[in-house]
Amino acid sequence: MAMKQKSKQPGRSFPFLRVNEREAKPRKRGLTEIRGPYYSAIGRRYLEDLFETMGAYVDSLKFSGGSFTLMPEKAVREIIDLCHKHGVLVSTGGFIERVFVQGGDAVRSYIAECRKLGFDIIEISAGFVSIPTDDWLRLIELVHKSGLEAKPEVGIQFGAGGATAAPELRAEGTRDPNWAVAQARRFLEAGAEIIMIESEGITENVDPWRTDVPAKFIDELGMEKLMFEAADPDVFAWYIKNYGADVNLFVDHSQIVQLECLRAGIWGTKSLWGRVVTYKE
Repeated sequence: MAMKQKSKQPGRSFPFLRVNEREAKPRKRGLTEIRGPYYSAIGRRYLEDLFETMGAYVDSLKFSGGSFTLMPEKAVREIIDLCHKHGVLVSTGGFIERVFVQGGDAVRSYIAECRKLGFDIIEISAGFVSIPTDDWLRLIELVHKSGLEAKPEVGIQFGAGGATAAPELRAEGTRDPNWAVAQARRFLEAGAEIIMIESEGITENVDPWRTDVPAKFIDELGMEKLMFEAADPDVFAWYIKNYGADVNLFVDHSQIVQLECLRAGIWGTKSLWGRVVTYKE
């Protein structure tokens, strides 16, 4: 019988109440990446509050839309330094696809600047452009040689990544999931530690959801090698319901408390109430 364990989070209030046990950071499963400034402007002071209350559950922070290129350098450095203070890695988000259309010199300068500012992860996506897989592999190699972690983003929806309206995405069409899985496998073989799975075309701007797609990725590559974009409560609840508390998820910064309540098994919707459990020896 599955059972709930006491949390290992140091100093947690109400320690006598059992919750689903979480691995301590740095962990390899049950990873949570949160979105940084994009849909709302957040900075160091906001993040200080977030990390003081929920920092134990945040593994990485991802800038979106290249927002860091519009911010003062001092503010970017302060955000990155604060994240590192709380054991949180920092990702660029997929902005590199906007950079590599400007040529190789721009890409090399971009990666060098990311390293100088203290970024840990460069996400490599191509939602709006078509790029050969071999070119992706060269980008992964370049990022690794620069001492940073490459996180490729893979999906099935053409034109994904910018909140494009659903009718426009339907007109663009989708890729074969088998092709996307094969591409992700090549990225892992090239040294990528984890693959981000784009939600558009799977659980975002599509009806009905393509639930067969995450199942294929997990069956072929293993759950620990994948992180699913799930910045909607119905979506991350579905992933936890179907794949358990240890599925790796990307959510908005505003959703970290709701997500962690589900992972811990202490709260949830009717279909999840009291049903999210873990078993640890």
